[in-house]
Amino acid sequence: MNVIEAIEKRYSVRNYADKEIEPEKIDKIMEAGRLAPTASNQQLCKHIIVTDKELIHRMVSACENQKWIETAPAILVECASGDRTMICGQSARSMDCAIAMSFMTLEAVELGLQSCWLGWFSPDKVRALLNIPDDYVVVAVSTIGYPAKEGYRSSKKSSEEVIVYNKM
Repeated sequence: MNVIEAIEKRYSVRNYADKEIEPEKIDKIMEAGRLAPTASNQQLCKHIIVTDKELIHRMVSACENQKWIETAPAILVECASGDRTMICGQSARSMDCAIAMSFMTLEAVELGLQSCWLGWFSPDKVRALLNIPDDYVVVAVSTIGYPAKEGYRSSKKSSEEVIVYNKM
């Protein structure tokens, strides 16, 4: 599978099979996050993989009581210390974490897994639950695992609607 194939096969999953993720697959997913580019190569991100069933159960309340989260055999959490606003006005920390999460979710697809990037979570509750130091910001949370059933990719706008060459 090449990168574009992984992108095309990725879809969000909210119900996972009762199957653990093999340790060698977790290692590959985490390595994809470690190798992701960071602003000025500062490498301020921490890539947390939660596999403990009790912690996953407790993550439900940190994620706005989304009960389906408990079906996932693992949860990825991206956080980073320090920050600077880049010349473009964006947070280097947020961008670095988003890039790492994207790399990890694509590696997961290549390995036969799927994920769901969460927008509903309390950074403070996640921090407390996972003992993340106060100088770190929790940027992203995603479930990951084997889908309980085959899913489908959401429709995307046409190329003509979203791609622009040279000038808008």
